[in-house]
Amino acid sequence: MMGKATYLLTSLKTDRKGVTALEYGVIAAVLVVAVATAFTTFGGAVSTFLGTLPAKLELS
Repeated sequence: MMGKATYLLTSLKTDRKGVTALEYGVIAAVLVVAVATAFTTFGGAVSTFLGTLPAKLELS
């Protein structure tokens, strides 16, 4: 029984397949936080700019 547990722990320690998925998950989480922060910070300014754009282009 102890041999199986040791084998399992050793195989988990040396297995690198899950590392890539974890890295992609961390990158995705960082991107989500960055986009959410950008929308929170610049959302009002972008909305105001897009709202006044037709008047500036004399399309309204």
